[in-house]
Amino acid sequence: MAITLERMRADIAGMIHEDPEEIGLEDNLMDLGIDSMRLLNLILKWQEDGLDLEFAELADRFTLAGWWEAVEAKRAGTGGGA
Repeated sequence: MAITLERMRADIAGMIHEDPEEIGLEDNLMDLGIDSMRLLNLILKWQEDGLDLEFAELADRFTLAGWWEAVEAKRAGTGGGA
């Protein structure tokens, strides 16, 4: 299954037991309950679906918008690390 912005939002929401509609693009995901272990679990889940992201590419941008930017950069071949 392809990773989309809405799929990421839904996966994040599932991890913290929230409705996807409650997660805004600029919400701080740490404040919502995504810690480093949950982030690792999300990355593993997305890697299983073919998205080759590393922890460091997401760890310094804890918003959905920031994570999606990393995904798009990876797909464009420009990396995503800071």
